[in-house]
Amino acid sequence: MSVARRIGGPGGGSDPGPGNGAGRLVAAGAVALALAAGTSGVLGAGGTATETGATADSSLNAKDLGKRTNESKKSARSGKTDEAFNRMGLRALKKTLKRDLKCVAASTDQVRDFFLRTPCKSLDRILLAVGDTAGNSAVISVAWASFANRADADAFERVEAVQGSGDITPLAGALLGLTGIHFTGHHYQSHRDGTKVVIAETETVGGHVDDGVLDALAEVAVWLPKP
Repeated sequence: MSVARRIGGPGGGSDPGPGNGAGRLVAAGAVALALAAGTSGVLGAGGTATETGATADSSLNAKDLGKRTNESKKSARSGKTDEAFNRMGLRALKKTLKRDLKCVAASTDQVRDFFLRTPCKSLDRILLAVGDTAGNSAVISVAWASFANRADADAFERVEAVQGSGDITPLAGALLGLTGIHFTGHHYQSHRDGTKVVIAETETVGGHVDDGVLDALAEVAVWLPKP
């Protein structure tokens, strides 16, 4: 099951950042990273993308975005991470990974309180950047929290699904050489797989990325294979 939510604002959680582009502060060097990726395509609804196996007429309009998202999710379920992003007209630029034995120190608010009562067995987090040659780039945070049994995993997902309940803290953007990243929780998906709960969040770090594309990236990311 997948659960979508919005966190931030009154009541706790991750508040939006200041200014018109809350949570979307441009990271120094993000555009350069995208240009160096060697792929093409724009992260917007009206753009045109080309990639291996794709035609030049592959605009990310609403209809096409839905089709691309479904195809990308199939690739992600098969463990084909690069293919999953290529189907979106994108390429992974950088990635960092961290494994923890305790979830308490990596969480906030009610989510942290839950972990104090119900310890997780393990926590794996990744942060990766995706982009195109037009200078548009996004950062994706994915966390895999494992529990002793399905009941604990269910209980955790119910807490996570509540707006303003807190979060598993994404890895710092500095690990990718990016600064000023603030996750708002506005582009969020979760998925429970047995005793494991997967959480994905996305934000723009360079150029322009439509909200629909950010949401689609989160939908795909919860199906990525655990590192």
